Amino acid sequence: MVGSGPVPRRPARPPVPVALALALAAGNACAREPAGPRVVVESGGRSHVVAVEVADDDARRERGLMFRRELPEGRGMLFVFGEEGEHAFWMKDTLIPLDMIFVDSAGRVTGVVERAQPLSLQLRSGGPSRWVLEVPGGWAARRGVKAGDTVRVEGIVRAAPP
Repeated sequence: MVGSGPVPRRPARPPVPVALALALAAGNACAREPAGPRVVVESGGRSHVVAVEVADDDARRERGLMFRRELPEGRGMLFVFGEEGEHAFWMKDTLIPLDMIFVDSAGRVTGVVERAQPLSLQLRSGGPSRWVLEVPGGWAARRGVKAGDTVRVEGIVRAAPP
């Protein structure tokens, strides 16, 4: 035996179940509160959070959610316009049904288009809007979202309603 002192000890690590529980708790916290831009829809006394991709220029708005094969629950796309107006949407090259929630400058839902048919060239609008939130088809109905509900945009400085 070489040396005569105390045997070096490894740094203490939490037991595997504790480490696993901590990792799961952190993951669950992330699932509840998406990082990055998000939209909070207040409907029926409840808050519904959607993590969003932002379409804030002509190229992004034109492409939108085209060619996507899925849009997970709790995710969506927020279309941002420079001013409030009638903004019509079609589903050209969009492969999945979507709900479109039209929101005015004051953060009020002006209309909802539910389960827009994939690949359709029919133009749809929900009234005057500054923002349009696209979410998976059926999302709005499952949450009771309707005209008059309120919407808060977070994490997008120039897009946030008052």
